[in-house]
Amino acid sequence: MKNCLVLQTDFGLVDGAVAAMKGVALQMDENLEVFDLTHDITPYNIWEASYRLFQSVEYWPKGTVFVSVVDPGVGSSRKSLVAETAQGHYIVTPDNGTLTHLAAFVGISNVREIDETRNRLKNSENSYTFHGRDVYAYTGAKLASGKMKFSETGPSYPAETIVKLQLGSVSLSQGTVEGCIDILDVRYGSLWTNIPRADFLEATNAKVGDTIDVKISHEGRICYSGSVKYGFSFAEVSIGEPVIYVNSLYRVGLAVNQGSFSSIYNIGTGIDWRIQFSCKK
Repeated sequence: MKNCLVLQTDFGLVDGAVAAMKGVALQMDENLEVFDLTHDITPYNIWEASYRLFQSVEYWPKGTVFVSVVDPGVGSSRKSLVAETAQGHYIVTPDNGTLTHLAAFVGISNVREIDETRNRLKNSENSYTFHGRDVYAYTGAKLASGKMKFSETGPSYPAETIVKLQLGSVSLSQGTVEGCIDILDVRYGSLWTNIPRADFLEATNAKVGDTIDVKISHEGRICYSGSVKYGFSFAEVSIGEPVIYVNSLYRVGLAVNQGSFSSIYNIGTGIDWRIQFSCKK
């Protein structure tokens, strides 16, 4: 059975790297459907790669093969894997933390280490810096085109041993919930936290229209403190005003209507960027 192939990299589109990967994939099957998740991951940012997979994978048909190449350790001793998620998708990627969010929030059912003696582009054996083309696109295309079964990608690999990045904690107390800023809604500069909608509502008992106290800190320094309306969407506040909302992944977000919260207030992302919501009632 033929499945879709979806590519994610930090390569950008200013040179021929992505085109080379697509060319290798189409050599496997010229009718293979090849799509882009994104090629604008911040260079070397494995966390972003992990999060964008989490954001996207579940909305694709079962059996879809994702190739994710954000690989600062290319050519080193890090392993090359194919992981099967609990929902039946396949991820072809280096074992460097890219599977973190899928493992935590979706589940990884099976993992195999890619046998690079059999699953590698012909005559690429002496190339050590473009595994995205030579190993991952090649393996992903063989799998997606139906020319190879998952069991044929290589030996079984213990799923519990895959590399995982540290996830931020969420804590609840009466009237307050605290978490971290996982990532940005990049084009718009909105903050996406790791706080689930259910935890936010449990802690604050907030209703749409309520005003919530928000505090953002980084390494002990307060970077933002203010009172913000909780709304369904951005248009519930005036242009230029902040709003708390629930994003498409059912996590709490913080935005500025038609503005960039991250740019205006110079806010970054990561587990050391802490954010706290407290009910004013």
